[in-house]
Amino acid sequence: MAIQQNDINKSKAFTDGMVSKVTLVKTDVLTLDVYYFKSGQALGYHKHPTGDQIFTVIAGTGTFKLDDGKEEVIKVGPGTVMVAPVNVWHDLIDGGKGDLIAQQVTKQPAGMEKR
Repeated sequence: MAIQQNDINKSKAFTDGMVSKVTLVKTDVLTLDVYYFKSGQALGYHKHPTGDQIFTVIAGTGTFKLDDGKEEVIKVGPGTVMVAPVNVWHDLIDGGKGDLIAQQVTKQPAGMEKR
């Protein structure tokens, strides 16, 4: 097996419309993606029926939401680590400055459903 590598600093890709997602590393059981948010962009509420996700904020500020029948909301910034448990609605939203960069590690296959 060869070492998989990528550089989060060289992979920046901000796009209009939807949040930009760049997959840095992928195996049969895990994926590491990085999201680049422009001002006000959001992932939109969604859930993964078969896999947990762990998010880490690399730069910028925003809001993380979980909704498992009762919505929870926290402010996030560099170094914040959050878990989106399997089959729980979640969303990540830029804080308005367009500088939010967050990575996620996801169990594969996770599946996805949008609200």
